[in-house]
Amino acid sequence: GHYISVDTSYEGEKAVLSSPELYLEEWSCVRLIYQIATTSEASPDPARLNLYLRQEGESFDRLLWSAKEPSDSWLIASLDLTNSTKKYKIVLEGEMGQDKSASIAVFEIKITPGYCIECDFEENHLCGFVNRWNPNVNWFVGGGNIRNSQSVLPKDHTLNSELGHYMYVDSVYVKHFQEVAQLISPKTMAPMSGCLSFYYQLKQESSIVFTVYLRDTSGFYEEIWKTDSALSADWVLAEVDFDAPYPMEVIFEVAFNSAKGGYVALDDISFSPVYCSNQTGTPFNTAEAGCNFEEGLCNFYQDHKDGPGWSRVKVKRNVYRAGDHTTGFGYYLLANTKFTSQPGYIGRLYGPTLPGNLQFCLRFYYALYGFFKMSGTLAVYIFEENHVVQEKIWSVLDSPKGVWTQAEIAFKKPMPCKVVFVSWCKSFWDCGLVALDDVSLSLGSCQAADLLLPNPGECTFEKDECMFTQKKRGRGSWHRRRGPTPTSYTGPKGDHTTGVGYYMYIEASNMVYGQRAYLVSRSLRGTSGKQCLTFFYHMYGAGTGLLSVYLKKEGDEEEIPLWRRTGEQSISWLRGLIEYESDRNYQIIFEAIRGVSMRSDTAIDDILFQAGPCLEVEEIQFSSGYPDSLNEIEY
Repeated sequence: GHYISVDTSYEGEKAVLSSPELYLEEWSCVRLIYQIATTSEASPDPARLNLYLRQEGESFDRLLWSAKEPSDSWLIASLDLTNSTKKYKIVLEGEMGQDKSASIAVFEIKITPGYCIECDFEENHLCGFVNRWNPNVNWFVGGGNIRNSQSVLPKDHTLNSELGHYMYVDSVYVKHFQEVAQLISPKTMAPMSGCLSFYYQLKQESSIVFTVYLRDTSGFYEEIWKTDSALSADWVLAEVDFDAPYPMEVIFEVAFNSAKGGYVALDDISFSPVYCSNQTGTPFNTAEAGCNFEEGLCNFYQDHKDGPGWSRVKVKRNVYRAGDHTTGFGYYLLANTKFTSQPGYIGRLYGPTLPGNLQFCLRFYYALYGFFKMSGTLAVYIFEENHVVQEKIWSVLDSPKGVWTQAEIAFKKPMPCKVVFVSWCKSFWDCGLVALDDVSLSLGSCQAADLLLPNPGECTFEKDECMFTQKKRGRGSWHRRRGPTPTSYTGPKGDHTTGVGYYMYIEASNMVYGQRAYLVSRSLRGTSGKQCLTFFYHMYGAGTGLLSVYLKKEGDEEEIPLWRRTGEQSISWLRGLIEYESDRNYQIIFEAIRGVSMRSDTAIDDILFQAGPCLEVEEIQFSSGYPDSLNEIEY
């Protein structure tokens, strides 16, 4: 047969293959049979194979899957595509990296309606199901008129004939007590819940244990089904409710007690998005367990016995005290405000009830001001509803003062529970201020988010400059930095993403008054309809100049000004929102102009492109530029 491979003679370039325009209303599964081969040991910049979804009306492709592990045989990847009303293309991209000896090949790509965990075992790729190899007991393919298989069933279930195939495991070679054979499904790549069904036959002389498990990415097993019937001479249908809010594998496991154990056969695994039992479970919506405190406390509440420990406050834009994390103009929570007359205080903020037996990742931002003692000023507890014990899962150790710092905590509890934020201090003189903002909860482990490659329309500058390049590098250019800028009384103390990450800024002490620095995006796909660009900017320093954003359409000489700010704005990171449209390919340009003095370090961070109009409007506050030459009209 034939396969396609990436030509390796172009170093560092990318090979791109795109599908015709596709349109699928049903859920479907993309199967890719591929191989990455290399002779070198480990390369710092290995070859990668990426698969993107290019949707109509989007300027950016969405990365569905990426692989860089070399192998000496063909591998199969299965990816779920959720149903969508938009037309789309599948784009395959081969990146050679710096590895001269690597090669990337693709043997087959197939898009079929249905779910990736479904299988009738009629095709030789077995839908990406794999047997976990064991010296003695393994799952084999049976049927297809193979006479030499140990336990020939007369017929499979799919075709109901001897030509059809099924999977089976036989006890003939069992050497040890309780040996297990495992058949592992491809990983679910999209959240799904419903009914998993399969047909099985079981012939036993001594006890066989046939179990179905779910396994998450951290390796945690959860049993969802077990055989109860003794034996079945014919195919029996089994149905089980199945919830996979984050990536899971389904494992079919058979354990024998002796070599005369008999056999188990399996066929026709299928999935339906409706639960088998009559339960109408609504999946837990994690958005209800988060809050940015702009509109109120959302589903959080305080215990009135404690008194008002946490207050919702808003700080006007100023150059002394930082505003909130969400936009720089909005609300956040502050513990120990001056209304408490007691010598010490305690503030408890309770979150909504979370269901048990799910893996959660909690993220929030906190900032501390004026503490003498750091420890214990802010802690997070898990409060299990059935018993009154509170378990402490996080507490602040040390952090830069006055910087919004991100914390993330993974937890999983068997019973329903609540998250409680506790801030306390014993005596008034030890107390500073604790601020809290942007609490969010997601399903799955915190690392799962790092394993998936970043959203293509987003740049946090943590690893590199993403889709941006400099017009020219040198003294008058944008620099990527973490921590405070070298000059005092200007520039941020930390980045906006986590408080300890990277941002881009201009170093005014290396530039002259009026000098410009450009950060230019690569060419972005034009689309019909509005697009929304969100970013955070930091303009603190008495001599701050201008920050402008321009749109440059392909083929045009002129750049269209979209947004501008002049002069010192605030000591906090402020959020900028721009709505624009371009039906031709285009570039976005961030231009910073150095102001009158070296206290003119302008910074940007967390740039996000989204399709569709902006859902909020930016708070525009007019600002005066110091020199007249820069004092232009604000757009």
